[in-house]
Amino acid sequence: EDLVESGGGLVQPGGSLRLSCSTSESIFSFYTMGWYRQPPGKQRDLVAAITTDGDTNYGDSAKGRFTISRDTTKNTMFLQMNSLKPEDTAVYYCNANLDYGDIGRDDYWGQGIQVTVSS
Repeated sequence: EDLVESGGGLVQPGGSLRLSCSTSESIFSFYTMGWYRQPPGKQRDLVAAITTDGDTNYGDSAKGRFTISRDTTKNTMFLQMNSLKPEDTAVYYCNANLDYGDIGRDDYWGQGIQVTVSS
């Protein structure tokens, strides 16, 4: 597997979880890393992304509650999720992408990890 995800599970509303995504050095060094999520019956949307320079971008649902980071010593990206709500329940997917502009974009996807927020 190119992307290995961990850290999902069941958490009560208001709780926290930290997702991890590990990959190879070759991918981690050149690709923007990010998390997407797909609730049941809905489309897959961006949660957060981080470039190799450390610039971050958050989806509206994540702003103020989630923090994305990357550890270059471990080739691992993290998503710290706080103040979780039931509507955060979804399958979360790790993504690595390299945008070639007009030529196209190269994407890697993880298998997905379930996050369930429920009392």
